[in-house]
Amino acid sequence: MVLDSGAQAYDQAPTSPPTSLLSLRHRLKPSDRDGPPLYPWSQSLALPVALAVPPALQPQPEQQPFSQMHLGHRGHMCRSESTYSVNSTGRRGRGTLGRPPPGQRRNPGGGHSASKSPCMLVALRPTNVDREGDKFFQSHYTYNPQFEYQEPMPTAVLKYCEASGQFIHQAVGITEAVLEKFGTYEHFEAATGRQLLTKCQIRSIVGKYMQKEGCVEEVVVQLSEDLLSQAVMMVENGRPTLAVNLTGARQYWLEGMLWHEIGTHYLRGGNNARQPWHNAEGRLRYGLRPANPTRRQPFLWRALFQDLARYVRDADVRCEYCARAKRGQTDTSLKDQVYLNGILCILGHRQTVDFPLLTSPGKVSYEDVDHLRPHGVLDNTRVPHLMQDLARYRQQLEHIMATNRLDVAELGRLLPD
Repeated sequence: MVLDSGAQAYDQAPTSPPTSLLSLRHRLKPSDRDGPPLYPWSQSLALPVALAVPPALQPQPEQQPFSQMHLGHRGHMCRSESTYSVNSTGRRGRGTLGRPPPGQRRNPGGGHSASKSPCMLVALRPTNVDREGDKFFQSHYTYNPQFEYQEPMPTAVLKYCEASGQFIHQAVGITEAVLEKFGTYEHFEAATGRQLLTKCQIRSIVGKYMQKEGCVEEVVVQLSEDLLSQAVMMVENGRPTLAVNLTGARQYWLEGMLWHEIGTHYLRGGNNARQPWHNAEGRLRYGLRPANPTRRQPFLWRALFQDLARYVRDADVRCEYCARAKRGQTDTSLKDQVYLNGILCILGHRQTVDFPLLTSPGKVSYEDVDHLRPHGVLDNTRVPHLMQDLARYRQQLEHIMATNRLDVAELGRLLPD
């Protein structure tokens, strides 16, 4: 693992209330604090579907010191699930990158080879997000922001429109279950996330997690305050890079984020690089479904913001959620991405899904796994450590179903066979 916290200066948080779209970030900066010691990780918390961490899966305190980690290398990926690459004009890593991972060659000029494609989630961050946020607040929440981007996004990024709102009942039910237990989003955040972590604490937790997955020194870690998402896995200057948002790295949330970014995106990305469908031509040849479906019916920014008021009081937090849903768009009255469909599909078929097989072929959807099985390179692929005990893993899925009040019979009616 190579750590890169950047060269930016971190100021003290202002005391005045935020007035712009992303001013919440300045209010939450944790990096100048030492912070209290970490609590044990064994506390059981009921979380919504994207954050549910059953007691048996919550990480236990590690006894092995960080300095004694095994430094062995494993396979290297070319692209990650969540992003593409950052070229030489993109946001550069500012720390020492160390030696390349296995199989990574240096180019004749001495640098790392890099794709010309921009990192998706970095490119999807608007350059005028604060200015448009100010306009939105000044309009008394009636203006739909018009975003600008440093690079034009490929039309393929936003062209998919196969998803629907058929699971809106489940989405509202999950949110209302959280409000019933915690009262407000702010109470939920404080109770389930606990305190923001310092940079030192983040480094320690990330390092221990990478040791579990056997990928120490394969991934560069950047600590940033300039992300719309909590974290993003990308390839920057030829190196797999995990950018962690300092303003969202909370005590009980960080490891769950690592399960997603490293255990899902990085490992699946490495597996995907071995497959005949690792590029656009291969995906077309095998008829694979899009990785990021979008909503067919438009949902205005202002309508989404107002609808979220039922669940989140803080206007800045609501704006952040809107920005995440609408990133990549210029006109924010257009369609946005849909994620709930996928997790509910997996939960609905949790008794029959072959989870290691779902991970081994790389970046493929649940619906495509069976017909790809004869064509995939499945030997020596990497599976997250959480799936080593499948009986236990399936128990945690049952816990997630119960925590989020998901009805098996109702999902059965909504989901195809």
